[in-house]
Amino acid sequence: MTPKQIERIQTKIKKIRSALTEEKRIYGGFHDGRGLRYESLELYIKIQDFKGGLNYTRWFDKNFSDDIGSPIFLFEWTIILFKNARLKDAESKALEAYFSNSYLFDKFFGRPIMPIEKYEYSNFDIPEFTDYLAYSKNQTELSDFGDWLADFEKSERFEKIKAKFLEINKRLKTETDIETRGLLLQQLRQLEDGK
Repeated sequence: MTPKQIERIQTKIKKIRSALTEEKRIYGGFHDGRGLRYESLELYIKIQDFKGGLNYTRWFDKNFSDDIGSPIFLFEWTIILFKNARLKDAESKALEAYFSNSYLFDKFFGRPIMPIEKYEYSNFDIPEFTDYLAYSKNQTELSDFGDWLADFEKSERFEKIKAKFLEINKRLKTETDIETRGLLLQQLRQLEDGK
């Protein structure tokens, strides 16, 4: 990437931040129906400004604390945390990304995407959504991240959480009893909250 291309991307990041700040000034809060708040991480990764990306995630967390983000945004956040050597935080964010779309890791690693018979509670948690993931283990600048994610995926912690997550979601797909569904959803929330 040439210095001019980097400069253009930095300008775009500033324009996004400026538009969001203006929105807050005008409305007293954010009314980001265009989803601008999700675009910056991809741009920071593109120019490999991982410190800037980390600062952006702090700003995002402060201003959009109740926003769960899209699976790809969470995946990008995981990359940013990893590239800043925040490995425990990266593990937690990787789990959030996995909970958001359990097919993203397969897409990143170039594995065949096999639909899982499970309850998919959002349009983000479907195999087709992974088509929007622009990252791959084959990207040179992400090879270290790919190695780390592969190791994390094989870890006892991830395997245990993944198995429980899939078990609950498979039960939710067929469970019709309202009380049982409520208990399963509660277990799922606890798992996703790390409890």
